[in-house]
Amino acid sequence: MVEGTGANILVIRLGALGDFVLSLGPMAAIRQHHRTARITLLTTRPFAGFAAQSGYFDDVWTGGRPRRLSPDWFRLGQRLRGGNFDRVYDLQTSGRSKAYFKMMKPVAWSGHVQGASHPDTDPMRDSLHTIDRQKGQLAAAGITDVPAGDLSWVDDSVEEFGLTGDYVLLVPGGSAHRPAKRWPSDHYANLARRLLRAGQKPVLIGGPDEASLLAGISAADPGIINLGGQTGFGQIAALARRAAGAVGNDTGPMHLIAMAGCPSLVLFSGDSDPALCAPRPGQQGGEVEILRRTRLADLEVGAVFETLPGRPTP
Repeated sequence: MVEGTGANILVIRLGALGDFVLSLGPMAAIRQHHRTARITLLTTRPFAGFAAQSGYFDDVWTGGRPRRLSPDWFRLGQRLRGGNFDRVYDLQTSGRSKAYFKMMKPVAWSGHVQGASHPDTDPMRDSLHTIDRQKGQLAAAGITDVPAGDLSWVDDSVEEFGLTGDYVLLVPGGSAHRPAKRWPSDHYANLARRLLRAGQKPVLIGGPDEASLLAGISAADPGIINLGGQTGFGQIAALARRAAGAVGNDTGPMHLIAMAGCPSLVLFSGDSDPALCAPRPGQQGGEVEILRRTRLADLEVGAVFETLPGRPTP
């Protein structure tokens, strides 16, 4: 019944960027399974344009994170109930999305919440990588074919950046409230110098809130290219497709870069577990290497340079 023409499906995935990218394969699986249904995504504003571009959704709703018990909270509840959805796929599985389940009852629900019609009951779910956990959740709802993430639909223009020849993307940022996840900025500067000596252009990627961090690194050598605050999600993926390689912290843009097929090296501290959340390559291929130290400051520049995929061989 739900799979048929006229079915009305809601998918919930609010963020953050890395989590959103890891859900692209499951999103594609939902679209494939419900080919003739109308599918709406509930997300947040930063992901709206990117999600609409994917072609997986007929409609994209933002405002998925209102302050609890605020006017926007109650307006969202009215909108969810008024959507008359036949089934909800909760890919967020957070306390917030569980609250939305209570708002919308009764509705067929795929997720990890008491009372769900299609619950994910795997007792080991919290020890699984995000992609594997979501595959199990969808299998419980009858979707067993979940592809790797696909970014072939992304081809934003990057001509404005004027990049030619071999370049390597560097992603030195990350959550401001989790500084232990960041490899030291002077290490990135030294790595950039090594890349320049090897004949490759280091290109810094990051958001506007990381401007001072990127400016400090780029000041180390005039050959370092700083694109901080200039790249949207689609442009990051497009740059990655053309790059020789990439190295970065456990942060959202590295998920885009790896899924786009760029050979990637991701640096992990003891603050996060790659077994649960490491970037994975998508349908375009590309290797993903992991280097992990309890304290990232103890990870030497030489070890990163020698491990970096796509670097010139002597």
